[in-house]
Amino acid sequence: MSDAPVAVAAAAEWLLEVRDLKKSYEGGRIEALRGVSLGIAAGDFLAITGPSGSGKSTLLHLLGGLDVATEGTVLFRGQVVGKSSNADGAGSIDLDTYRARWAGFIFQSFHLLPSLNAIENVQVPMLGTGGHRHGQEERARALLVELGLEHRLHQYPTQLSAGERQRVAIARSLVNNPQVLLADEPTGNLDSVNSAKILELLAEVQARHGMTLIMVTHDESIAASAHRHVRMRDGRICD
Repeated sequence: MSDAPVAVAAAAEWLLEVRDLKKSYEGGRIEALRGVSLGIAAGDFLAITGPSGSGKSTLLHLLGGLDVATEGTVLFRGQVVGKSSNADGAGSIDLDTYRARWAGFIFQSFHLLPSLNAIENVQVPMLGTGGHRHGQEERARALLVELGLEHRLHQYPTQLSAGERQRVAIARSLVNNPQVLLADEPTGNLDSVNSAKILELLAEVQARHGMTLIMVTHDESIAASAHRHVRMRDGRICD
């Protein structure tokens, strides 16, 4: 088994790259990642699968800047994410800037704020970015309309179905025009009908906006729709 990048290409061709990534907890007693290396091209749709505890969600969180590695490097456009320097002489980008400008997130549990309606929830990632409030609202409205929720703009999460809540979460993930969209079990809380709809919607969004989509899923049928499929086991890429 090898943890080398799945496809062969020069480093400059990767939008995202991880090199010998390791992540441990409890003083090294628990090893979530054990030296993962992977390159992801711009516009790719990558599915990551594996059993519980394989490290797939940990890898996704590191790719999205939600966590930092114990060892190894995450690079975005050749710049090191979350480190001030690099032995290879690459530039760096801080985690806050990376998450705010380049990465969007979709989670299994939606993570919508119950006190905000749909259009307000979509605007949350834009708070503090300095944009004009009216422009932010129009951007959120346009995304919700694009995702078929023009009739649900002012409904609160408790008034929305599970499928509608996930659509709001997708709109929120797109609001800052990310280049990388990271989805952690995005259909895990949906029935089979809504799962198929959300998967189709994500594929359409990825193609329409030309972004890179990285999805963690336990469902092999969902993974089969991706351009590339990486399987993990025991903190390593095994296939």
